[in-house]
Amino acid sequence: MHKPSRIAWFVLCMVLCQTGCKQIYEPPAIKANNDYLVVDGFINIGPGAVTSINLNRTRRLTDTTATGIPELGAQVSILSNTGAAFALQDTAHKGIYVSQPLALDISRQYRIAVTTSDGRKYQSDLVSCKPSPSIDSITWEQPFNLTFFVSTHDVDAKTRFYRWDYIETWEHDAPLQTPWGVKDGMIFAVDSTTQKAQCWTTVQSTSVMVDNSTALSQDLVEKFPLYTIPYGDSRLDVKYSVLVRQFALTEDAYNYWVLIEKTSQGLGTLFDLQPTQLHGNIHCISNPSEPVIGFMSATSVQQERLFLYNTNLSNWPHNSPGFGCDTTEIPQNPVDFRIYNFADTFYAPYYFISNGPLVLASRVCLDCTLFGGNNVRPPYWP
Repeated sequence: MHKPSRIAWFVLCMVLCQTGCKQIYEPPAIKANNDYLVVDGFINIGPGAVTSINLNRTRRLTDTTATGIPELGAQVSILSNTGAAFALQDTAHKGIYVSQPLALDISRQYRIAVTTSDGRKYQSDLVSCKPSPSIDSITWEQPFNLTFFVSTHDVDAKTRFYRWDYIETWEHDAPLQTPWGVKDGMIFAVDSTTQKAQCWTTVQSTSVMVDNSTALSQDLVEKFPLYTIPYGDSRLDVKYSVLVRQFALTEDAYNYWVLIEKTSQGLGTLFDLQPTQLHGNIHCISNPSEPVIGFMSATSVQQERLFLYNTNLSNWPHNSPGFGCDTTEIPQNPVDFRIYNFADTFYAPYYFISNGPLVLASRVCLDCTLFGGNNVRPPYWP
């Protein structure tokens, strides 16, 4: 056996030294205990409209929590340039401050004022009102994946800068339908509030979607791509709806949201600590050196809802009812057929056979709430 050469020993020693000396670099911004205020929302100038402002604190990039930290116990108001004040309340204690229905004078300017529970004061700059034009259409295309588009225009060419968000709702049904439920060891007939056959899940978009028409002679946005659902996604298994909301922006607000789009979408949410300093129009009055994340606008909201059925799509997969669902049978209780004391919680009542046994099925095939959402039919659902 040959002895290792001196060169081989030298190379091995160098590799070991470099490996042992490597340290993970964590920039100060990542390690710092920053808790910057995030002001998310806008002043709604629509007639009888409600303004909702979400106050959170940023989290570090190394934190494992999925969302920001709600700012509770704050005093939040809309202030006009004439001195009028309109209070917002966090009635749900979730850091979401909501006004009463207001009829703001769109010829005035407005700002948001915040005083946190520890006495820190924040204010946005005064902003002019900028109503949003109507949405022309929400369309979709599906060569394979499913893509949604929005189109709009302003005949007076006063908008030019646009932002959108959307709220998805989809129905997901249990593979097996049963008219029975169980509570406190008794079988009962379900109604619209206790049924578990149909569920609905609603999700708010998190992406930043902005566009402008400054390069065009007309103030027109045609088929701006909002988002894409991958082919076969279960959201389209039964019935799907999207509510698209449109906002008019000033040029400064547009530039701010473009920067948010570039810096935050790769990280996750607006409430993450941003790697780039975001210069919005909201400031800490009690400590001018404290950064604040957010840009306040005063605009109306235009919205449009679209419904899609699985059958509207081309070759979109649909889960076959009952496929792969286990069933078993047990005798009906001779004293009262409603008494249910079967020990295996994997199963639940499915249906009764006349003068025969009670058929059970796996709970995952009978209870759609096990896959999220809730069993309350949305009021707008057809």
